[in-house]
Amino acid sequence: MKKLRITLIIIGSIIGALILVISIAFIVLAARTNSLHDDYKNILKDEKYNEYKSVVTSTGDSFQNEMNKWFTNYDTKIHKWVKDSELLDIIYNNLKNGIPTPIEWAALYENEWTLHYSLITGIDIKNNNIRIANPYGYYEELKIEEFLERTSFDAFKDMPLFYNFAFAFGIFEKNTVFEVDRK
Repeated sequence: MKKLRITLIIIGSIIGALILVISIAFIVLAARTNSLHDDYKNILKDEKYNEYKSVVTSTGDSFQNEMNKWFTNYDTKIHKWVKDSELLDIIYNNLKNGIPTPIEWAALYENEWTLHYSLITGIDIKNNNIRIANPYGYYEELKIEEFLERTSFDAFKDMPLFYNFAFAFGIFEKNTVFEVDRK
């Protein structure tokens, strides 16, 4: 009976310590989360934020204009509906010059296809490999054929009708790449 009592006390102490550690962890989490919140309303009056008016996600020509507006030491040109070989050549030349290459393509987000922009950070044509930095928060390494299926949006299975209309009427373009040159 005494051994059982000691065992229960030890188990109770361990459980109590575990509860204490977990409680402290959640208290620290709550404190850290609360420390994130401050009175941000003053920035609403700050003239600095009137310069740009709003931050937007741009497509096509507007994306090119945004690149040229914000990266003034570079000149960005958009190439739309280019042949696969030309697309790969532009990517290769940008990377050879040390410049990641923005592209428009079909990307998966939570198992749904989307029209998306990403940066090509590497290409190895001999070994059939292309590396993409995806702003959704991960890197992708693809075979060139799969990459081209995605820039042509052939990979976007069951594309919603409004996307088809947008491609048909030139709102979105396929095989779109942005050539970036230093000025």
